[in-house]
Amino acid sequence: MMNIGKLLYKSQSSIRDLITSTPVYSSAIDVSGEGLSLTFRRWATKKTAGSTKNGRDSLPKNLGVKKFGGERVIPGNIIVRQRGTRFHPGNYVGIGKDHTLYALKEGCVKFERHKLSGRKWVHVEPKNGHEIHPVYASADAHPKMKTAA
Repeated sequence: MMNIGKLLYKSQSSIRDLITSTPVYSSAIDVSGEGLSLTFRRWATKKTAGSTKNGRDSLPKNLGVKKFGGERVIPGNIIVRQRGTRFHPGNYVGIGKDHTLYALKEGCVKFERHKLSGRKWVHVEPKNGHEIHPVYASADAHPKMKTAA
């Protein structure tokens, strides 16, 4: 083995000599059991097949409008699957925890866009027409609930 110090001072030494004769120390104990051994290593230049980061894909999320304007729906039909509230629930439309819009009554789907805010609403026009909730329908019979005239 050549000493690195001698190589640095020699004028005829080249970079190739420095690189090929530079020792790499490993922590492996020599066969004789005396301290560190000198080994020369050649480093891998290509990734192995198991360590590549390609080859995966996520499953499709199937987002989008499922029932378009004018289509008939029954209660529970999914109208829109979305991330966030791109479409907002209107009359007779419910919203799930993943922002899925679904029909609450049987009828036809109607999409509406607010003129000023640009917000998009989804409504279901009921098959039997709009019905007043029984609590509000009996408001006339209740003496305490009077409207200001």
